[in-house]
Amino acid sequence: MKNSNDFVLAGRQLPLFLSASALFATWFGSETIFGASSEYLEHGLQGVIEDPFGGALCLILFGAFYLRPMYRMNVLTIGDVYKKLFGKRVEFFASLFMIPAYFGYVAAQLVALALIFTSVSDLTISQGILISAGIVVFYTFLGGMWAISITDFIQTTLIVVGLIWVAVLVAEKAGGVMPILESAPEGSFQFFPDMDSISWLNYLGAWMILGIGSIPSQDIYQRVMASKSEKIAIQSTYLAGGFYVTIGLLPLFIALGAKFLYPEIYLENKQLLLPEMVLRHSGLHVQVLFFGALISAIMSTTSSGLLAPSAIISENLIRPYFGKRLKDVHFLWILRLNIILVAIIAVLMANWKTNIYELVAGASILMMVSLFVPLTAGLYWKKASEMGALMSIVLGMIAFLGFSLLEELPVYQHLPALLVSALSMVVGSYIFPRKSSNNATISHH
Repeated sequence: MKNSNDFVLAGRQLPLFLSASALFATWFGSETIFGASSEYLEHGLQGVIEDPFGGALCLILFGAFYLRPMYRMNVLTIGDVYKKLFGKRVEFFASLFMIPAYFGYVAAQLVALALIFTSVSDLTISQGILISAGIVVFYTFLGGMWAISITDFIQTTLIVVGLIWVAVLVAEKAGGVMPILESAPEGSFQFFPDMDSISWLNYLGAWMILGIGSIPSQDIYQRVMASKSEKIAIQSTYLAGGFYVTIGLLPLFIALGAKFLYPEIYLENKQLLLPEMVLRHSGLHVQVLFFGALISAIMSTTSSGLLAPSAIISENLIRPYFGKRLKDVHFLWILRLNIILVAIIAVLMANWKTNIYELVAGASILMMVSLFVPLTAGLYWKKASEMGALMSIVLGMIAFLGFSLLEELPVYQHLPALLVSALSMVVGSYIFPRKSSNNATISHH
C-alpha cells in the first residue's frame, strides 16, 4: 500500500477470479441469506425480486452499459466520474448524497453478524456489533481493496461450498428435492405479477431497487475498476451476475426445506430460521461450514461498505480543498481514519435499529432517486448539463422524501421520485444548457 490508488482500487491489478468473486460477494451478505429467505417464505418468488434477482440485473446492466466509458476515465471514485461529466459542484453534491446510504448498509451487516454471535455464544447484541466492527475494520484498515479482494475470494469459496452442502443435507433429510418443492404454499413459484397495472408497476419497482439503485454506487465501482483490464472487468460482471442468481436461490431452497422439516423453528423467529436449524439438527462440521460461510458472506459485504464512503470522503470532499498541501501518504492515512469514523457511525446506527432488510433497501433507494439519472444522462446524452444534474440530484431526493410522507400511494415511492429526477434533468439541461467551451471535460488532475 503506497498510495490511495493502491488502497482504493488495488492498483488496478485484479485477475478475473479475484474480480468476479469480489463482485459476487459485494451484496451476497446478510440480506440474501436471512432477509431474502424469510421474505420468500412469506411472499414467494415475488417477495425476493429485489434480491437476488435485482442484484444480478445490476451487475449485468453495469457490465453492458456503464463499465466501458467509466473504466476509460481512469479515476479513483464514482465521485470523480461525476466531476468529469459535470464539474466540481456536481461532484460535491453527488458525493454528499452517496455517503449516508452506506451507514445504514454497514449497520445492517453488523446487526446480522451480531445475531450470529448471539445465537452461538452468550454475547449480547451490542457486544456482537462491537466485535464484528473490530474484526472488519482491522483488515480493511490494513490492506484496503487488496485485503478485501483476497478475503472475498476465500469467503466466496466458503459460501458456495457451505450452501451447497447444507442444501444437499436438507434434501436428503426430506427424502429428495420434490417433497420440499411440493410443500411450498400455492403461488410460491409465480414469477410474474397479476395482470393489473399497479401490480406490474410495483413489480418493476422491486427490480429497480438494487437493479438500478446500486449502479451509481462506489462499492460496485471500486470492485469493477480494480480489474486488470476492461475485458476482465466486463467478464467479471457477467460471471458474478450469473453466480449471484444461481447461488442466491440456494438459501431460498434451504429455507423452504427447513420450514417443511422443522415448522416449529419457523414460528419462533423467521429471520433466524437457517442458523437455528443448522445449530439444532446437524453435526459440528456442518455447523462450522455453515457459520463460516455466513460470517464470510457478511464480512465481505461490510468491508466494501466501509471502504466505499471512506474513499469518497477522502477523494471527493477532502482532496479538492487540501489537495495541494498534502502528499499521497497523507491521503492514505486520511482514508484509513475515515474507515474508523464510518465504522463508529454504523455501530451507533446498528444499536439503534435492528431490522436488516429495511436498513439495506433504504440505502439503495436513496442512490436511485438522486444519482442514477445524472450518471446515465452524463454518459449517454450530449445535452446533459451541470444545472440539469444538480436539479436531478436534489429534486429527486426531495420528491422521494415528500412521497414517503404520503400514506395512500398505490405504488412504491421511489417510482414517482425517479420520474421527478428524470424530468428535472431534462428541464434543467434545456433551461441552463452546457457552455460550448465546456471545462468539465478537461481533466484537472
